[in-house]
Amino acid sequence: MTILVTGGAGFIGSNFVLDWLAQSEEAVINLDLLTYAGNLDNLTKLKNDPRHVFVQGDIGDKELVTRLFAEHRPRAVVNFAAESHVDRSIHGPEDFIRTNLLGTFTLLEAARGFAATTASESSEFRFLHVSTDEVYGSLAPEAPAFSETNRYEPNSPYSASKAGSDHLVRAYFHTYGLPVLTTNCSNNYGPFQFPEKLIPLVIHNALNGKPLPIYGDGRQVRDWLYVTDHCTAIRRVLEQGRLGEVYNIGGWNERPNIEIVQTICSILDALRPRNDGQSYADLITFVKDRPGHDRRYAIDASKIERDLGWRPSETFETGIRKTIEWYLENQSWVTKVVDGSYRTWVEKQYA
Repeated sequence: MTILVTGGAGFIGSNFVLDWLAQSEEAVINLDLLTYAGNLDNLTKLKNDPRHVFVQGDIGDKELVTRLFAEHRPRAVVNFAAESHVDRSIHGPEDFIRTNLLGTFTLLEAARGFAATTASESSEFRFLHVSTDEVYGSLAPEAPAFSETNRYEPNSPYSASKAGSDHLVRAYFHTYGLPVLTTNCSNNYGPFQFPEKLIPLVIHNALNGKPLPIYGDGRQVRDWLYVTDHCTAIRRVLEQGRLGEVYNIGGWNERPNIEIVQTICSILDALRPRNDGQSYADLITFVKDRPGHDRRYAIDASKIERDLGWRPSETFETGIRKTIEWYLENQSWVTKVVDGSYRTWVEKQYA
């Protein structure tokens, strides 16, 4: 048996592939375009593993995707492939529409064609679409956390493109009977996260004595989910989720951004003290808020706990320490990402 994972060289996707193959003999076909956020160094452990088949390509490439279905006949698709950085979507929304909306459409069409021509297998086939809590918009400070019944109110080109893809997935279930599942997760953190995101950016800047930029007043609240917990939740939804359903995946860890940064500084003060004896917190710098910055996200993960028996294993305290320790122990990975040398292999292979 085989599963098709899209975006499996990115942050969450690569963690999922590593976790999957650590627990299963089932092969993974890993389709990734290897944009700036795709990094094959994330998958070094699988270099000689025949269960991992890497394919460089675009989920929007109809011919390629159709061929992969025909050749490998996956029993499931897990769709991580996405452009995912809000700031980048503000400055260049076209790529987000192309990948997140049109790419998901192309993948759904290929899956529909595959399911239609493999009637004996299609009863077991699953299409799991990985999405975000940002599709729900912004929460008021005292409002209940987002549940699966919340109305979609996206506020950035990124979240709008993900909302559109979620609606397509829902439509393919109700219109064509495609056996789909959707997950909406809160903010992930952990190993292999590209250092444009808050936590790895702060760790990197702090270790290099650079300012730690905080948007606005830093009181924006997010729910934080350790990436390995997210991977176990996706596995559970894939195995036991009810077709056509949406499952919110959260860490039950609401924190304002400024508290996240202060926590990182405190742990670094203990694990890697500055030469001048000062706290890393002295590097915190408040900068102009970004346009349309949602004030609060929070996930109510009661449904997945009630229906599928899943809860996160990591608290924020345990997860953030593991994350910081990983970055301290893997500075060569960080250096290659920051200076761009991680792209050298890709450029040689796919020039």
